[in-house]
Amino acid sequence: MNNFEFQNPTKIVFGKGSIARLSDLLYKGEKIMMTYGGGSIKKNGVYDQVKKALEGFSVIEFGGIEPNPDFDTLMKAVEVCRKESVGVLLAVGGGSVIDGTKFIAAAVDFQGDPWNLLVKRAEPGEVLPIATVLTMPATGSEMNGNAVISRRATKEKRDMGHPKYFPMFSILDPEVVYSIPKRQKANGLIDAFIHVCEQYLTDDVDAQIQDRWSEGVMKTIVNIAPEVIKDNPTYDACANYMWSATCALNNFINPGVNQDWSTHMIGHELTALCGLDHGVTLAIVLPGTIRVLDKFKRKKLEMFCENVWNLPDGKGDAAADFAIQKTERFFNSLGVKTRLSDYGIGEDVITEIVRRFRERGAVLGEHGIVTPEVAEQILRNRL
Repeated sequence: MNNFEFQNPTKIVFGKGSIARLSDLLYKGEKIMMTYGGGSIKKNGVYDQVKKALEGFSVIEFGGIEPNPDFDTLMKAVEVCRKESVGVLLAVGGGSVIDGTKFIAAAVDFQGDPWNLLVKRAEPGEVLPIATVLTMPATGSEMNGNAVISRRATKEKRDMGHPKYFPMFSILDPEVVYSIPKRQKANGLIDAFIHVCEQYLTDDVDAQIQDRWSEGVMKTIVNIAPEVIKDNPTYDACANYMWSATCALNNFINPGVNQDWSTHMIGHELTALCGLDHGVTLAIVLPGTIRVLDKFKRKKLEMFCENVWNLPDGKGDAAADFAIQKTERFFNSLGVKTRLSDYGIGEDVITEIVRRFRERGAVLGEHGIVTPEVAEQILRNRL
């Protein structure tokens, strides 16, 4: 196991009726900017619950944050924050709203071009405090210091991360899952599952606690998925889904281990260039990553087969075959196809992604094993 430091400062308030706790957790002396997306929170009752909890607070609103939040939209929110002297940001939404709100919080007082927070991983200055009400389990952004922002004008999708971006607290009420469309739940389940894969399907450093936690999260996601994607899922299935998605990317399973993230970085390019849902891009790319990097990940693939998929015969050269077969079958069961050709994507897109990676000098994966040429192999495997 590698040396590590660990800290997660985010307080989680979990369970039925927990949105009402907002009034106990926020300070009335600060002006709050409530951020949200396209208006679904006004249809499912979350908006009304939040507004009721914030009676007596000074609140302004900024809506319209897109899926894969756009830099230009977020910069409009930055200007509102500056003009209104906002003291706290409250993100009410899923990962896109929360990610976008982290960027807003970092950009308000940043000196220079805020895009450098992403492309140059610039050190943030003063960052506004952030709180969240989670409405879509998937990204884990409610309990981590990461964010992914798009810039549609240049067809880019870039990530940022810093300890200053952790929310102060996040409210997780599993009942919000009832109103989420099946497609979004499928994407969320896949995203959470592959978050774990990025931290688990790497080289083996004998981090047994982290491995067992990772396997537990993945098995839970697989077990609850058939119930979660129903039109009327049980509360317990929704609760386990929500907490699984949070635990998949809140730093609990990655201390002392090497991490990959090449599937995500390649997937981001597919979203930026082709507009595919984030979960869909991951479902396409992961099997290719397993196939091409089989020998680097052999021991963990064998563990994956035995401890997640209950396939004790998934050993040696058969490990990658079994892992891909079971994983693709799981994604397909959620209604998600796993080939580039299923979405009309061909050689031209692969060529452009490889060109971008070469231009950036991108070296991905644990120990930098995913060069632009390896990324090309991964994508060609998915045609």
